[in-house]
Amino acid sequence: MTAVPESRVATVVCRLSDIEVEGGVAALVEGEAVAVFRTYDEQVFALSNYDPYSRASVLARGIVGSRDVDGTQVPFVASPMHKQAFDLRTGQCLDDAAVRVTTYDVRVRDDGMVLVGGRRSSS
Repeated sequence: MTAVPESRVATVVCRLSDIEVEGGVAALVEGEAVAVFRTYDEQVFALSNYDPYSRASVLARGIVGSRDVDGTQVPFVASPMHKQAFDLRTGQCLDDAAVRVTTYDVRVRDDGMVLVGGRRSSS
């Protein structure tokens, strides 16, 4: 989870308990469709809800899991449309190195509310 700095504007999306473990929810954050995911180990990630392969806002309904990539377990969401997997940490497509979706800053407040901030710069 990349924390939203306290000084940055963030949008309250939902309670953490509203996101099923290994599931996602869609939210509108400053006019952009964002998918927020909760993994089995209680990490929270936010990335664009837009699937560049199907050209639809569907990633929040994808299958969340992890995949071994060079000896490291990578949390991912697989598109419900064509099943391409996107790294939840970076937005990088694990099936096509030329494709990446936008990621967003996200944090969970002490009261359990999930906040999504601005776009993260790609690395």
